[in-house]
Amino acid sequence: MRIIIDADAAPRKVLGICRQAAAQFSLPMITVANFNHRIDSQNHIVVGNAPQEVDMQIMKLALKGDIVVTQDWGLAAMVLGKGAAALSPSGRIFDSTTIDFLLEERELKAKYRRSGGRTKGPTKRTSDDDKNFKKSLYILLKDRSLN
Repeated sequence: MRIIIDADAAPRKVLGICRQAAAQFSLPMITVANFNHRIDSQNHIVVGNAPQEVDMQIMKLALKGDIVVTQDWGLAAMVLGKGAAALSPSGRIFDSTTIDFLLEERELKAKYRRSGGRTKGPTKRTSDDDKNFKKSLYILLKDRSLN
């Protein structure tokens, strides 16, 4: 089991929580980001700036049993298909029963925006997001360490 982080969009607090959890569970933590991001991580992989390059690298790395931290619903769907867990920086645990709905919602919103509509962006991160993320991460870690 490893913690793999889509570090292009992961808040620093999330990186810190993951670092602590990885140390506590004696797990490797891998961060992946393009060369435009400066990430302080022992196991950091730098990729180019092409679209989806970080996602493709994470897909190559992810194995059954890993935990992938990402806010990208498409990447979450792909790693779930490989048997890895997927967790958003806000603490949402993605699972196979809800991911199809999320992907459909994403497509509908993108279609709406392409036709000139406007949708709301993400809300400002709060300390509750950090608490929810930590709680969900530890749920996944404990659940996966029992298997």
